[in-house]
Amino acid sequence: MHDCLVMAGPTGEIHSPAAMDLLTEVERERAAKFLRETDRRDFVAAHLLVRRCAAKVVGVPEDRLTLLQHCDRCGPGHGRPYLAEVPELGVSLTHTHGYVCAAVGPGRVGVDAEHVPEGPLDEVLVAHALAPVERPLVGDNGALIRLWVRKEALIKRGELTMDDLRTTDLSGLPLEVDGSGRLEWEGRHLLEWRTGSGVAVCVVTDHPAALG
Repeated sequence: MHDCLVMAGPTGEIHSPAAMDLLTEVERERAAKFLRETDRRDFVAAHLLVRRCAAKVVGVPEDRLTLLQHCDRCGPGHGRPYLAEVPELGVSLTHTHGYVCAAVGPGRVGVDAEHVPEGPLDEVLVAHALAPVERPLVGDNGALIRLWVRKEALIKRGELTMDDLRTTDLSGLPLEVDGSGRLEWEGRHLLEWRTGSGVAVCVVTDHPAALG
């Protein structure tokens, strides 16, 4: 196994009532805490999709895979996900208001997806997320969210923290990519796209990723 597999789609196409049976007790408890049913469905769909993605990569049924999470500061229950049966495999998942994505492969894996907000540039997010050298390059929310999802994907790989956002300079990467959506940056592979509903997605992996 050398490549990474990425799967994504609208929550409504992935969510299934039977998905709850695949989740661990901890995952079900977390799902129950969402106040809005739409957010709960996003959470469940993402946790189903990462199992489905991993099942294709490792060649076992998705109901044979146990997704766990561990936080270096707090311990188990949340934090970076991993599979109990293949803990060396990199896994990552994300969900945002009706859209979910998962990535699985060797090495470190990170994925993030966010809706691009309409209207004027979000100056609050600019101040929080951009390095000074990046600020002149960003003129709208599309460019802003493109940088945001890249940095969030790096956080999910364990390379950054939220405190590092303003000191991490990604200005060397183009804000617009070609039709393949593929970029390489300092030994990392990026796969990016934007959906018709305005969701920007970035996957950062150690090996090239294929969208399944």
